Amino acid sequence: MRIVTGAGQWTAPADAAANDWVEHLRVPDLSVGTYCIPAGGTDDQSPHTEDEIYVVTAGRARIVTSDGEAPVGPGAVIFVPAGEEHRFVDVTEDLALLVVFGPAYGSRRAHPA
Repeated sequence: MRIVTGAGQWTAPADAAANDWVEHLRVPDLSVGTYCIPAGGTDDQSPHTEDEIYVVTAGRARIVTSDGEAPVGPGAVIFVPAGEEHRFVDVTEDLALLVVFGPAYGSRRAHPA
């Protein structure tokens, strides 16, 4: 067992205009981290090679995917399958997201030989 401290808690990025990603736990089959986007910030992420679950722990925004869009706030749980374009927009309150990747983040990326 391991207690994952700090996961999902808002942390202001060092650069006020940037986003902040911190990985808290990594094992082969999953990873857990926190993604923070300040109010008015821009989500510049690219599609991931792993399935992903977001749990909104603080803030408000809209998520936009190829399947549609929806407002999100504290308590929202969002599943994004591997490879799907997605982005948080209209971040009206500092957004903190608990993020779970399965398998671990980046583990399916092709590695140069």
